[in-house]
Parts: sequence; structure tokens; C-alpha cells
Amino acid sequence: MKPPPLPPKVVSLLPSNTEMVCALGMRSRLIGRSHECDFPPEVRSLPVCTRARLDPEASSAEIDRQVKSASAKRLSLYEIEVPLLRRLQPGVILTQGQCEVCAVSEEDLRAALAREIGWEPSVVALSPKRFTDLWSDLRTVAQALQLPDEGREAIRKLKERVAEVLLRVCQQDHRPTVACIEWMEPLMAAGNWIPEMVELAGGQNLFGQAGEHSPWLDWEPLRAANPEVLLLMPCGFDRARTRKEIALMSDRPGWKNLAAVQARQVFIVDGNAYFNRPGPRLVDSVEMLAEIFFPMAFPKAVYEGKGWERV
Repeated sequence: MKPPPLPPKVVSLLPSNTEMVCALGMRSRLIGRSHECDFPPEVRSLPVCTRARLDPEASSAEIDRQVKSASAKRLSLYEIEVPLLRRLQPGVILTQGQCEVCAVSEEDLRAALAREIGWEPSVVALSPKRFTDLWSDLRTVAQALQLPDEGREAIRKLKERVAEVLLRVCQQDHRPTVACIEWMEPLMAAGNWIPEMVELAGGQNLFGQAGEHSPWLDWEPLRAANPEVLLLMPCGFDRARTRKEIALMSDRPGWKNLAAVQARQVFIVDGNAYFNRPGPRLVDSVEMLAEIFFPMAFPKAVYEGKGWERV
């Protein structure tokens, strides 16, 4: 009897996609990654197939200016290493169609591939908008890799963890009001999958709508809402980078009078590794939120110092 055929070789151009492939047990089929794919750590040795035109070390305000300038000029924020893709010859390329600021867009990828002759890899573009899209996206990646059973098992395990969080938080008497900040200068609230995650973890989300892009936010409405918990999760920033720019929040008028500040309920969370990546670690992020909101129900604080810290 012949052994079953191996899944196709894969290039992933988005960190969350890379994490899905590895969650399915297919790290060995990954042959290329984006410049931002860094988890699990062993993927860092893979060839890098993209590069950013943005300066990642610029200030929040300057990054925002660069993004808006590129958008106005209809320029891509990323470059695809087409010669490298030609050499790698993947059977499947995983990209995204959700946000041109986050990674290579499907349109840019297809334009690059159109310049190639005699090579037609399968392009799988994911466009998650809600937390529950994680399940369908995992199924899509599993199907592209011809691994439907592995996909179902990975989803089952992740759902069990979410169910455990729900079981604990449903016993809590108080649901804190929560504001999630996805960018600090200018201010932006977190949308897409974040509002659902806050609700799953037992909080009341104040800004941003589930399934909709993250909205800009004025400071005065935030002050007026006076959230009990304030979460800082700038897109693409780790905790150290957010900590470096914390003055963008703390120097605003009335900061010290916010209920969250006075109760020491302001937290920096690792947006880059967890909340901004619509992959398997969104479940880690739900667990993280729950232990922040309800420390008595989650006394081990598994993620403190790893995914979150108190300001």
C-alpha cells in the first residue's frame, strides 16, 4: 500500500497563518515566511519572503503618517521577494485580505505572481473579522493542506479552552467596563475580533464593534466613559515597545482621574504576539483577559509577565 501523499509545501505571509500551519502539526511543510513570522520560534530559520517599507522603529505618530501617506498614493506597505518565491516553488501560499496595513494583501500577491510563467500555486487569503472566524480559517488552512481531521481536532482543543473560561467567568457577579486601545497616537479603539473576546472573558466592551474595523477615538469620549479597565494593545507592538510610549496616554489631561488609573487597572498587553494575530493564540488572549478581569477566579496568573503587565 502506498503511503498517503504529503501535504503541499507552504509559504505563509502572515504570522497568524504560520501559527495555524504549526498548530496542525505541519511545521515541516513550511518552506518560507513573512518578515514578521516569529512563532513558534523554530520558524525563524525559514527564508523571509517579504519586507516592510515602513520604519518599525518610528514613533506611533510617524508610523501613522507613513501608513496614511502610502494609502493616499496607493502604494503597498510591503514588498514581496518574487525571485525567492520562484526558487522555493510552494504549492500553497497563505496570505490575507483583511488589512493592508498588517501584511501583504491578496491583490499585491496575485500581481506579483502574475509576472511568473509556468507556476500557479494555490493562493489562500484569509479575511478574519470576528473571533469566531478563527474556526473557519483553521478549517480553510487544514483543507488547503489536505488535513481535515487535524483541523477538526485543533479546533476542538481550542474550543474546550474557551469553554473553560466561560465556565469560570459566568460565575462572576460583576462585569467590568473595558476600553481597548489599538493605537495611541492618534487614538484608536480595538475592533474586529477584540470586542467579542472582551465579552467572552467577562468584560463589557466600550469602544469598537465586533466584526468592524478598529475606529478612531477621541480622548474626551474615553474620559467620559471612564472605563474600569484600560488595556493598551497597539497593533504590532510588544510590551516593551508599548511601555516605551506610555507617555502618549499618561500625559493626556485627566489621565490620573480615570477610574482605571486610580484602581491600578491599566494594563499593557502584548498586541504583537497575541491580540493582533487572528490565529490560535487568540484563545491565549481570551484566557489572558479573563485572568486580568477576574484574578480571584484565575489565581495562577499564567500570562502575567509573559503576555501582560500592570502599568
